[in-house]
Amino acid sequence: MGLLQLNSSGKATLIPIVIRIDGRFYDASVYKADPVPMALESGTVYEAEQAGDSQGLFTVAGALHSKNPGSANLWVGTGSYLPRGAEVASTIHKAENVPVGLDNSDEPPRLTRGDTSKAAATPTSTAASTSTTTPATGSGTAGSASQSSPPSASTSPTGTSSGQETNKGTSPRMPDKSADAKGQASGGTQKGSDQTIQPTSSSPTPVRDGSKAQAPEDYYRPALRRGKPTETAPEEPETAPKAVKAETAGKANVAGGETVQLVPAISDAFGPDPKSYRFFWKTGEEQERRDQMLALAGNEVRAYARALVRNQIPAKPLATKAPIAGRKSGAKPEQPVFEKLQFQTYDVWMNNQPVLVLTAEAHLVPAPGMAMGTAEQTFSIALVAKTDIYGNLHKLYSGVTDKFHLDVTPRLELIDVVDVDGDGRGELLFRETTDAGSGYVIYRATADKLWKMFDNLNAE
Repeated sequence: MGLLQLNSSGKATLIPIVIRIDGRFYDASVYKADPVPMALESGTVYEAEQAGDSQGLFTVAGALHSKNPGSANLWVGTGSYLPRGAEVASTIHKAENVPVGLDNSDEPPRLTRGDTSKAAATPTSTAASTSTTTPATGSGTAGSASQSSPPSASTSPTGTSSGQETNKGTSPRMPDKSADAKGQASGGTQKGSDQTIQPTSSSPTPVRDGSKAQAPEDYYRPALRRGKPTETAPEEPETAPKAVKAETAGKANVAGGETVQLVPAISDAFGPDPKSYRFFWKTGEEQERRDQMLALAGNEVRAYARALVRNQIPAKPLATKAPIAGRKSGAKPEQPVFEKLQFQTYDVWMNNQPVLVLTAEAHLVPAPGMAMGTAEQTFSIALVAKTDIYGNLHKLYSGVTDKFHLDVTPRLELIDVVDVDGDGRGELLFRETTDAGSGYVIYRATADKLWKMFDNLNAE
């Protein structure tokens, strides 16, 4: 048997608790841990049960080991959890034989002539027309235009010809040295054998020369350039990482503050079918039993506080008034204040006779003559009772403790009821806290008391 930890996102981990071999119970976290405990072997299936009702299946896929010897859980199982009623995914994800974008043929790639050459010629013609329609700034520019135009072409008033534009769009010419020199003298943008084009509003193409150019909007998009890179990757703004960290920290705080659901899980191939141990009260009967359990718990807390006062030796004796002879005090004791109250009822014997479990933290109301510090002290109580044939409560277990006496009486917190030995009867699973640490303990309810079946802190 293990304890399944379920968070709000549906992820689950398994804490091994106990394993039963030949009628004896052993600590599942250390039983045959060579190198992984037997309870966390890969492929082991656990059935999660809440009050005996099946909730889903958990399949162990791996095990995590804590190197801290003081850790509460040295081994934790990981895997997949399938809630009850959910369907198993029928589709199987397969890897593609060929990456996306590649053909299935084994032939080597070939270069073909097609529409791509015509599309590549379009920017050249646009660039050529842009450079030729620039207004003339001097005789040097007009001279270069007249030298490059054929003799039979008719020139326009701006110094350009339609035939020249057509020839440049279809077959670009090689620039001569005289045009390059005159272009540099007139403030042109030609350099060496590379033709650079000044970006305009309709053509936001970056400069391709070796000088410093403006960084594109997305630096990490691949681009082809000539020469060695002259710029480093731009630094990302600091606001983006801080925002991501703040969001992650907020989610971590929410995840750390949320309550993780603890559900017992059993792995038994030949065990009995799950049975529900829920007990259904009649209208108004549950509140009556709850008040009776609170009254009984109040008596146990006050008795424990009086025992502490008797064992204490104060620095100065308490000055109390002697009661008047022949007069009885009829004052009703104050009921302790209960916090973190948990009240559950189970039909563990499957005979419609409920077993009532109450766990809480209690504070005493200050009263005259009470020892200093007793009212501020917090007490933990675990109370288990059953009803007899006359309908009265019969106490099976009562444990009251505080943080200074955990070595005498541990603090118990109810987790759930579970059939740990497969006999059809339910046992009570508690989390116990002692001065030596925290663990898990399992009790069986008998006719007159609780009998301890397994203690995680004192297991073999």
